[in-house]
Amino acid sequence: MAQDGITRKVELAWLAAFYGGLLTEKEREALNLHCEEDMSLMEIAQATGVSRQGVHETLVRAAGKLTGMEDKLHLADRFRRMEEGLLQCMEELRSGHTDEAEKVLDALIRLEQEENNGL
Repeated sequence: MAQDGITRKVELAWLAAFYGGLLTEKEREALNLHCEEDMSLMEIAQATGVSRQGVHETLVRAAGKLTGMEDKLHLADRFRRMEEGLLQCMEELRSGHTDEAEKVLDALIRLEQEENNGL
């Protein structure tokens, strides 16, 4: 499988962790089989009793919902940025760079405040 396909599956699985509860059960199942179990459209069709085209349409619809929610809410991106900032802060602290760690924390706090003001 092409790297782009793998990257897309990982991204969809990541978005499903945040927004999967907003999908239908059928969409969640197809997405899980495709992204987590790495099943082909035909394999999913056979496992679920849906046509290959039906599986494709379900996956396209689910992906559209997930990306649409992320475009509006940015929860996954926010989580990533916060996690990266906290990891950077830990590295700075472990290296004894408390001033740098404080700068990173200040930036994360500002980011959080800006995002909360936008809600």
